Amino acid sequence: MSAGPLIPSDPAADEVRRAALRRMRTVAVSLLLLAAAVYVLTHGEDGFLGFVNAGAEASMVGAIADWFAVTALFKHPLGLPIPHTALIPKRKDDLGKGLEEFVGENFLQEAIIRERVLGVQIAQRVADWLAEPANAERLVTEVSEVAAVALSKVRDDHIEALVTEALVPRFHEEPIAPLLGGLLTGVLDDHLHHGVVDLMLEEMHDWLVANPDTVHEVLGERAPWWAPESVNTYVINRAHLEMVRWVAEIRDTPDHRARRALDSMLERLSVDLLENPEVQARAERLKDRVLDHPAVIGTAVTLWKALRKALLASLDDPQGAVRRRLLVEAEAASARLRADAPLRERLDHMAADAAVWAVDRYGAELTTVITHTIERWDGKEAARRIELHVGRDLQFIRINGTIVGGLVGVLIHAVSLLV
Repeated sequence: MSAGPLIPSDPAADEVRRAALRRMRTVAVSLLLLAAAVYVLTHGEDGFLGFVNAGAEASMVGAIADWFAVTALFKHPLGLPIPHTALIPKRKDDLGKGLEEFVGENFLQEAIIRERVLGVQIAQRVADWLAEPANAERLVTEVSEVAAVALSKVRDDHIEALVTEALVPRFHEEPIAPLLGGLLTGVLDDHLHHGVVDLMLEEMHDWLVANPDTVHEVLGERAPWWAPESVNTYVINRAHLEMVRWVAEIRDTPDHRARRALDSMLERLSVDLLENPEVQARAERLKDRVLDHPAVIGTAVTLWKALRKALLASLDDPQGAVRRRLLVEAEAASARLRADAPLRERLDHMAADAAVWAVDRYGAELTTVITHTIERWDGKEAARRIELHVGRDLQFIRINGTIVGGLVGVLIHAVSLLV
């Protein structure tokens, strides 16, 4: 694989690191020069200065050895192609592979991940964070903005394609009669239709009472032309009065025969939709005619436009119904999480299970990114960048080598005198 440039870094941060690296190099070199000067000045001396001379000599050896070791990581010392030097440029791919294996073996393990996720107590933190009104408002604002952007990205042709290419063919394939029969059976068993019937009767009664002129006009158009006007008026008024009374009677009588007739008709229809092939076939033909009608696509697009417009308006309004509802739900979720310890525990374990599953399924791909990324790096540039980040700390090795070498030199000189 050909090497490529590193990911661009922050020039300002790199300049700070470069200055720190230069300072530590200066300190390390200064200690080496100091040790060399002391060694020259005390050469051949005995007594106390002999100890100083031995320490200075050992300090130089330690400083030069550690300088060689640190330098050999990133380049050839003094430009000489000494074996086993410039390790990072030469063996960056092997180092990347080793880093990949190290991360996989020591970090991406189920026990470690589960312990870490459970220790974070995600549910408690989320509950405490949402308990702050400002945080709940921020969450609702972010969700609203993202939802508004997502809605604005959906074009009308997307909805048209969804209806024509996905929904309509699927509805054509799916038998509707069993679905309608089962739905109607459930409605009848739970008496859900009674509320709809009551509402329709109430609205019908109110309309008849409030619109006698309209009723008179509709019935008058069908009155015999040869009958006297007074007779037609009397008959129409009587008919209107009887309609109002009849609708009121059905509305106020739960066991009215008209209600029982409607129930019987709906029950028979539900059975036929589930069992009668002829009724089922008619339902399927009706479904196909409706789906094939050109107005279906136009209606779907129109409904989508209206829904999108209403949602966008509510999302853009800080006091809109959608935002208020989201805020209420966020506050309710926070309160429940704070009060329900078993729920928090279940959610934490679910998060741990999800993390373990993700690592188990994609962990290898995640760690492979390390190897693939390092393989694309240019060796010399990678060495320079790594040295820029860790070189300052590595200079302490040189400094410690200088100091520890001097102490060891003094100790060796003392032992040699004793012997």
